[in-house]
Amino acid sequence: MGQVTINLNGHHYTIGCADGDEERLRVLADDLDKRMASLVGAVGQVGDARLLVMLSLLLLDEMEEVRGGSPASPQTDAGAAVAIESLAARMETLAERLEAT
Repeated sequence: MGQVTINLNGHHYTIGCADGDEERLRVLADDLDKRMASLVGAVGQVGDARLLVMLSLLLLDEMEEVRGGSPASPQTDAGAAVAIESLAARMETLAERLEAT
């Protein structure tokens, strides 16, 4: 298993990945760090957890636009609610880990 140390908002994180995926992970992390820096420029340093939540929402919005911004239906609303709840739980866990460091 590979490992990559990435930098987000001035913090270093070691992330595990499949062997051979290291460079792709570095590229993604670099893009994420640039987006986070842009967000910090717009809203200031509001805390890593809040920045990650805001960035996640912006990325999800961007994904929706790429998909064509199709109108929501009850089925997609239910799926989105489950995905958002899962994302929120993951973000809370990440925020706890960040605050502990």
